Amino acid sequence: MLVIGLTGGIGSGKSTVARILKENGANLILADDIAKEIMQPHMPAYKKIIEHFGTNIMAEDEQIDRKKLAKIVFSDNEQLLYLNKVTHGAVADRISELISEFRKSQQNLVAVEAIVPIKHGFLDLVDTVWVVIASEKTRINRIMKRSGLTYEEAKKRIESQMSDDEYKSIADLVVYNDGTLKELEEKVWGLLKNEESNPS
Repeated sequence: MLVIGLTGGIGSGKSTVARILKENGANLILADDIAKEIMQPHMPAYKKIIEHFGTNIMAEDEQIDRKKLAKIVFSDNEQLLYLNKVTHGAVADRISELISEFRKSQQNLVAVEAIVPIKHGFLDLVDTVWVVIASEKTRINRIMKRSGLTYEEAKKRIESQMSDDEYKSIADLVVYNDGTLKELEEKVWGLLKNEESNPS
């Protein structure tokens, strides 16, 4: 079973690459979806997050309002570090469980998408790391269009994350994504074909 670790900054196009991989038969594990699950009211991380950030981040249904939480953590690096500390361990454990389940069911291809490529629960579980890179201008435009953020808010989100050089330092493959969707699809198909024909 080939396990691809897919990472890159916000607006780089990781989710699009993940979708293309899924179309090519990959089973997807999305770290962000797992993070949403562990923030549900019945989960341990929920209580820690509410105690730290306060009840003002709760929606009317008592769910954590991720937009309110994001506004706080992307404006204060210490708060972001705290949130990551609370969530990363639980997310890593769940990713490990899912990979084991796919391996037992004899799947051929799994892709793990995560914006933060942590050592335990990502780098130690994947066979190859694909980093998706796009220019800052392209990323800002995508974030503004997708999330309705201002230019300044989008830029702040980018600056709160790892730099392109940091991402590239852990990459086995770099996928540049400033072109069209068709160009990206062709790149991913080619890279995947190469991975499958030359397993490490």
